[in-house]
Amino acid sequence: MRDDTVATTWRPDELLGGPFESTPVGGGTLVRSATAPPRPRAVVLHLHGYNDYFFQDHFARALEAQGVALLGVDLPGAGRSLRADQIPHFVTDLREHGPALTAAVHAARAAAHGVPLVLHAHSTGGLLAALWAHAHRGRGDVDALALDSPFLDLHASWLQRTLGTWVLDAVGPWSPTAVLSTTPSVYATHQLATNGGRWDFDVRYKRPEGQPVRAGWLRAVRRGQARVARGLAIDVPVLVARSDRSGPDVATNPDLDVQDTVLDVAQIARLAPRLGDRVDTLTVPGGVHDLLLSREEPRLRYLTGLTGWIDDVVTGSKP
Repeated sequence: MRDDTVATTWRPDELLGGPFESTPVGGGTLVRSATAPPRPRAVVLHLHGYNDYFFQDHFARALEAQGVALLGVDLPGAGRSLRADQIPHFVTDLREHGPALTAAVHAARAAAHGVPLVLHAHSTGGLLAALWAHAHRGRGDVDALALDSPFLDLHASWLQRTLGTWVLDAVGPWSPTAVLSTTPSVYATHQLATNGGRWDFDVRYKRPEGQPVRAGWLRAVRRGQARVARGLAIDVPVLVARSDRSGPDVATNPDLDVQDTVLDVAQIARLAPRLGDRVDTLTVPGGVHDLLLSREEPRLRYLTGLTGWIDDVVTGSKP
């Protein structure tokens, strides 16, 4: 899938290398594969999460084998789009990401040449994508939304979720960059190939030590999650996928490789129906937080479920 009318500055991608290319779009960065089908039956635009960026080249290859093209976007402040004067991933309102996401969607739509466009989003990106799709209902920007372990609620006790949110509402506006937590990401550490994991990624953009959680950012997330809790009206089909189990993100957890150690999968299951009237769910036994980074069996189960859903709900055809 090559469409140089979308952008005229496609260059070899410095992070993934050949056959991937990237270009600036709307303050973010769009990434494509030169080996994508020239006439795909669908296009998927992937949106990363927090402490994350687009590096899942295996996702592109898996979709290409099914006749589907993949684009990835790094939002402003993340991955390829991070500038020296920016705090990584920091916003005080999730709507600040709206223009960059809209620009990426419009570029992907132009490249799709009339075939269906699916917005695929992970974790915090899943929360952002759901809120964006609700705000953009009726516009036909995307044809479907696929959410990989979306961050629909805070993985914490009831007391922390309620009293903690009140504190955030008081502190966030006055000290938005105050650091609330600097907990290392055992999950990211465990995934990294140099630590014995499966995946190679740039630790500048997906940090094993984690990204500091700041008051203004977490307040923005909690306000977005409150909007989900009240119910959204997304007007395109939605797929919500998750692992079957959650567990602690600690090095002593023997099930780090078969659990979501970042979010509470029960919360995801409970809140998924509130996204819209056409919500399907997919449970992936043995999946980790980012289902695309799971062991081979659950990863293939997720990819099969995702492409099957695209066939059934979006394209109405199989390769």
